[in-house]
Amino acid sequence: MLLTLAWGSLFFPGLYVLSTWWLRRARPEWTYHDCVMISTRVVSSAQAVLATGSGIVIICACRNVVSDRGLGETRGTSLLAASSRQN
Repeated sequence: MLLTLAWGSLFFPGLYVLSTWWLRRARPEWTYHDCVMISTRVVSSAQAVLATGSGIVIICACRNVVSDRGLGETRGTSLLAASSRQN
């Protein structure tokens, strides 16, 4: 889980910086504000595509999306068990 967080912390800001840099080089007539706006939309689109893909994988892996637990999840790691330990 931490490895995924680390890669996401590098990938999305890196995609933003790279797309801003590339747009400034490819379209010198555009203002900095235009390049930043397009770069933000590129990153948002990438996040949307990846979130949709992960949702599709989860739906295909579960028979009953509401009640099925994740692969390898035990009672000790479920959200229900974690919330009951807090009370």
